[in-house]
Amino acid sequence: MDPIDRGELGATSHTPQQRKSWLRRWWPVPAIALLALLTAATWRLTKSDAGSVAATAKSARKGTAGDRPTPVVAQAATVQPVLDVTLGALGTVTSRNTVTVHTRVDGELVKVAFREGQIVRVGDLLAVIDPRPYQVALDNAQATLEKDKAQLANAEVDLDRYRGLIADDSIPKQQYDSQVALVQQDKALVQADQAQVENARLNLSFTQVTSPINGRVGLRQVDLGNQVHASDANGLVVITQVQPIDVVFPIPQDQLPKVQRRLASAARMQVDAFDSDGRTLLGSGTLLTTDNQIDTTTGTIKLKAEFANHDGSLFPNQFVNVRLHLENIADALTIPSAAVQRGAPGLYAYVVQPDKTVQIRTLKLGASEADRVQVLAGLSAGEQVVVDGVDKLRDGASVDVAQAGANGAGAGRPQQAGAAAAGAVGNAAGGKAAATPVAAPAGGAATSAPGAPR
Repeated sequence: MDPIDRGELGATSHTPQQRKSWLRRWWPVPAIALLALLTAATWRLTKSDAGSVAATAKSARKGTAGDRPTPVVAQAATVQPVLDVTLGALGTVTSRNTVTVHTRVDGELVKVAFREGQIVRVGDLLAVIDPRPYQVALDNAQATLEKDKAQLANAEVDLDRYRGLIADDSIPKQQYDSQVALVQQDKALVQADQAQVENARLNLSFTQVTSPINGRVGLRQVDLGNQVHASDANGLVVITQVQPIDVVFPIPQDQLPKVQRRLASAARMQVDAFDSDGRTLLGSGTLLTTDNQIDTTTGTIKLKAEFANHDGSLFPNQFVNVRLHLENIADALTIPSAAVQRGAPGLYAYVVQPDKTVQIRTLKLGASEADRVQVLAGLSAGEQVVVDGVDKLRDGASVDVAQAGANGAGAGRPQQAGAAAAGAVGNAAGGKAAATPVAAPAGGAATSAPGAPR
């Protein structure tokens, strides 16, 4: 064989030893590719199985939840024989008369004749100012009066004598006229002295300080033995009239026509005053009158009511919760305020149907009393409305109804929801009066439940 041919054959052929070396160098590449393919196939199969299991479980849960009725608490719409429509407000107790007792004369305070907090009547003695200087002034004025009276009597005797002499022309006419003038002068002097006596007697009476009104005495402003003056700013004591006593309170201007109509008909409008928590009745009175102008900053007008206050439970400047009784509505259809919801259709309620499903029913509401509101249209007596559990309801949802008892099953949530619903009722019913205690006024509108029409 030619040498050249032998070289070409050596270049194109491999020995077994060379092939083994090539396999040892490149075998990891196909192994890695195979491992990657196996991993990808395993991951895809595992994800598919997990997704199928999750979808199956979710479908099972959805089917179970959809078939389970929603537990709710319901109450029936009832006809109330008398619905007492009231207006609530925050009022201030005001004394009809308040007097700061001052002395009319200056001097030493020698006696205090009252006890702090005592009820006094007109003319009761309160204090005594040292009367001695004023008694001396009275005696002096009386002495001057007696002296001038004697001079007047002497002048009148001389005038009578001169009158006889002038008839006989025994004295000049001028002397007679002078005597007439002297008598007139002495008469005027006696009248002035009499006025001085009366003034001194009046000042002496002012040393006895008496009560000008009926009322309750406050704290003493001056202690015994001090010099008091008519110009003292604080005076001796303050007396406030507490029987009867007045309460001033504002109402919205929209309610003013109703009040004016009742006042014009001479109807007696009862006003109740409660303490700060709105639970304890402090007294009942009668509406007297309204103010003569509306406060433009608040859109309210002030009313004044009179209370007999026999037990003294009302004090001047005390803040009270006021309830004005506007009118009584007979045979009013009412439902709990907690049942009223607000949403896109306006005010509505969930009404329980005979097949244990609920229906959204739009309502037209009237006045409210405590936790119940009058229904003018949209419901009939005996129909049940949901008062608790409305959060998960939709129109046509299946429900499991529990009747609210006297204290109400689920009474906690309906009371809270009722306050909000009462606010919605008051806003949407055109400013209708409500009888909820003002210590816990209805603040906002009820929240629309899920599933309400949009």
